[in-house]
Amino acid sequence: MKKILKTILLILLALVLAVGIYAGYVFAYLPDYSFFMDGGTESRAESRESVEKTLDGITEYMAEEDSDIYTIQEVDRPSTRSYQVDEKDIIRCSDAMREYCSTFAVNYDSPYLFYPVTEPHGKNYSGLLTLSDYAIEKAVRRSLPVQTDIAKVLDLDRCYSVNRMATEVEGRELCVYNIHLSAYTTDETIADRQLDMLYDDMKSEYEKGNYVVVGGDFNKDLTGNSGEIFGVSGEEYSWSKPFKTEELPDMFTLVDSLDHENPVPSNRNANEAWNPETTFRNVLDGFIVSDNIEVISSEIVNLDFIYSDHNPVTMTFRLK
Repeated sequence: MKKILKTILLILLALVLAVGIYAGYVFAYLPDYSFFMDGGTESRAESRESVEKTLDGITEYMAEEDSDIYTIQEVDRPSTRSYQVDEKDIIRCSDAMREYCSTFAVNYDSPYLFYPVTEPHGKNYSGLLTLSDYAIEKAVRRSLPVQTDIAKVLDLDRCYSVNRMATEVEGRELCVYNIHLSAYTTDETIADRQLDMLYDDMKSEYEKGNYVVVGGDFNKDLTGNSGEIFGVSGEEYSWSKPFKTEELPDMFTLVDSLDHENPVPSNRNANEAWNPETTFRNVLDGFIVSDNIEVISSEIVNLDFIYSDHNPVTMTFRLK
């Protein structure tokens, strides 16, 4: 570790949400890519070379950003869809990240899917990667409720990870949650049950005196009206439901990362190649913080979906 622990009360922690640049299938969702589960045509990355080139761009961006903590979703271990490239090891062992602590929580371990018939999606294995320049004292993976019928094939084994870091306040920890909630569900109660579980866990940590940051892909429209903001209706997309902010516990806040004068989306629908005139986009990715954390700034970084169907979201915060 090049820094280990700093005086956390006096230092700003910059948190890059990899769900932007790395999530939403980090296996090379390039701007001209469309995904079969979103109504597009492709089921795999274009090529192994495409995956490797995309990862080079991702790790270069991470090096330039030089954040202290990253939460990243849908990072593949050797999988059919990403031509057996071990994305986790490439990111973790890159020059910028090799000295960071890391944890990995599996949320997608599928048997061979023989669909689409012409180019099967295959056998795939991926999860949530958390990287921290501060020592991660302990981490745990928690399984979220998911559907148990045939719809489970279209979703993941949803989970979140809780990564604990010591602070200089005796008895208090910084708990960083890396999350990826469900999208393709036919049972609407699943989303509510997932949030109920997450909120109960967050409240339990807060009541212990800990600091809580939740970062990742909520698979909910965090603005509540992305169609109006970005000018392309998404009424036909059942996965883009408004996030129920009224159900968020009082001691927590959903961070507003949107520039309301020049709004940038964090996600594009992958039913077609990226087209700013016709492609539906929204804000699925962001942060929740406890009220003992001061948010200095937060923004969605406009990379124009060059590496993924998500843009990165960043936050700078200070522990009170």
